[in-house]
Amino acid sequence: MNPADIIVIALIVLIIGGASAYIIKAKKSGKKCIGCPDSSSCSSKSKEGGCGGSCEHCSSCSGEQK
Repeated sequence: MNPADIIVIALIVLIIGGASAYIIKAKKSGKKCIGCPDSSSCSSKSKEGGCGGSCEHCSSCSGEQK
């Protein structure tokens, strides 16, 4: 392995590690829809009683209809 390979592997590990840490932190803080900006308030505003783990219901948090 040459140094370029080691750098590429290290970057990939850092990116995957950072993404995993973000997901774990978001789940521990109680977010149901990690990518949704309204995920922390979905359960109180959504007609369905929350996001249910998918962001398809998050648009109803802001009062918009699909």
